[in-house]
Amino acid sequence: MVPSSEKIRVDKWLWQARFFKTRSLSAKLVTAGHLRINGTRATKPSQNVSPGDVLTFPQGREIRTIQVEAIGTRRGPAPEAAGLYLDLTEKQDHVPQNPRFEGKGRPDKKQRRALDLTRKQSAF
Repeated sequence: MVPSSEKIRVDKWLWQARFFKTRSLSAKLVTAGHLRINGTRATKPSQNVSPGDVLTFPQGREIRTIQVEAIGTRRGPAPEAAGLYLDLTEKQDHVPQNPRFEGKGRPDKKQRRALDLTRKQSAF
């Protein structure tokens, strides 16, 4: 890791910390104006961050709040990347929007006959 007195571009740091798969994706987020550094909107991917800065940005369906703990020298494995930040995101109860597969599968012939009987009886 690099000493904490140094700074790094925000798009490069987001990529090294494995929040985005490519550096260009992290740069697009910043240029679109979706990133806040210490509460101030960042518009340039070349803006520097240093340890202690708080980043707020959307990722997927949630808003992430991250505190920069260290500056990395490379995009390493996930455990190494997790040491670069402290996650301040509030945990929310995840309620799925759409029904999910329950593992029941398709009805067999006996179950289809029972369904057909209930449909015929409800038609009358």
